[in-house]
Amino acid sequence: MKRCFFILLFVASLLQSCNNSFDYTKVATKNGLLSGRLSSDGKVKIFMGIPYAAAPVGDLRWRAPQPAPAWEGVRQCTDNPPSAIQTPPRPMMMWSQEFMAPEEPISEDCLYLNVWTAATKADEQLPVIVWIHGGGFSGGSGTVPLYDGEELAKKGVVYVTINYRLGLLGFLATPELSAENPNHVSGNYGILDQIAALKWVKDNIAAFGGNPDCITIAGQSAGSMSVNCLLVSPLAKGLFHRAIAQSGSLISGNRPISGTLQNAEQTGTKILADANIPDLAALRALPSDSILKIKAPGMMSPVVDNVVVSAAETTYNAGNQNDVPLILGWNSGDTLLFGPSIENTYKHWGELQLTKGKSPVYMYYFDHTPPGEPNFGAFHSAEFGYTLHTLHLWDRPFTQTDYDLEEQMSSYWVNFARTGNPNGDNLPKWKAFKTDNSEIIIF
Repeated sequence: MKRCFFILLFVASLLQSCNNSFDYTKVATKNGLLSGRLSSDGKVKIFMGIPYAAAPVGDLRWRAPQPAPAWEGVRQCTDNPPSAIQTPPRPMMMWSQEFMAPEEPISEDCLYLNVWTAATKADEQLPVIVWIHGGGFSGGSGTVPLYDGEELAKKGVVYVTINYRLGLLGFLATPELSAENPNHVSGNYGILDQIAALKWVKDNIAAFGGNPDCITIAGQSAGSMSVNCLLVSPLAKGLFHRAIAQSGSLISGNRPISGTLQNAEQTGTKILADANIPDLAALRALPSDSILKIKAPGMMSPVVDNVVVSAAETTYNAGNQNDVPLILGWNSGDTLLFGPSIENTYKHWGELQLTKGKSPVYMYYFDHTPPGEPNFGAFHSAEFGYTLHTLHLWDRPFTQTDYDLEEQMSSYWVNFARTGNPNGDNLPKWKAFKTDNSEIIIF
């Protein structure tokens, strides 16, 4: 009798396990069922082009992202979604094709995200990394080849990349746009997209085996600046639990680099006047390729409007930042773009995060020259192929030294996403940053 009982218990347990198994052909999200595909080795489930918001076209141009419409049946999410409108991506200097967004598809209908997961059970509760792409807020995509998430997924995280609006479509501010907004602000549409994507992740990632209470935001260059925006955004509170910022910040030394709303509105007014566009109705009526041809002085970027993005220094000094564990760092080659002040920028940011909050900071300095073009050294963006474990997708003559560094850095990143501490077995000790700048790990 006792033997029969244990057999029945085993069968019940087996059935329950089967019921909780992860079915990549029918994942239930709040908007409907969707289907993905398997990696070539069958270990990772991949979902490309999941809509996290409605298409920001027509009357939705220069408005906060709206909820994605529901769909019937099973939506196939197996192909790259459109990247945001941008000039044709072309390799330049040290940034080869692997750093570029795919040339096609590119569309104004761009608010999609991609998910990689190696979960075998729907309730696995794996840590989540949401990667925010770089590109100077004018280019880039969640489908840049070196952002691929297959290897990080195999290391035990659910990995997400997102698209967001860029350039004028993502960051234009004008008095007319501010007047129609309930909060009387404009610009920052790309940051609002990122916040909408984080809300989608929090609401849906459990269906992919992820833990909605263990989300790490991460990014490089403009993606790192975005991380800084989200750390000081009142609208992003509670949407993430750790942050990783790689070579990009809202502050330079101890000076803000994001403009005020008033300055951004003045710039926007001049842009439209120079383009002979009389009003917002005429602007919204333009085809997207015409908007792409409008000249803007300098880089369109986030605006300190104190609604979506607050002033970094002021927010930290008031203790109002999103107080989460932070990995922070820069490359030796960043000085070519940002000047020698980049080191002071990161030390100052680390000190603010540490002294105005309760969470630890882990700081790094990347000084490894990838093989192939030594004249550029440890150039801006050279590090993320190592942290994301994607060297196999980068056409360079890597050696075992590179692969060892890739394994080390990606393991630190995954450990941090899991626990808020990058340290783990078989890794050199990475000590938390201190205000005397005594603990900065060198890669």
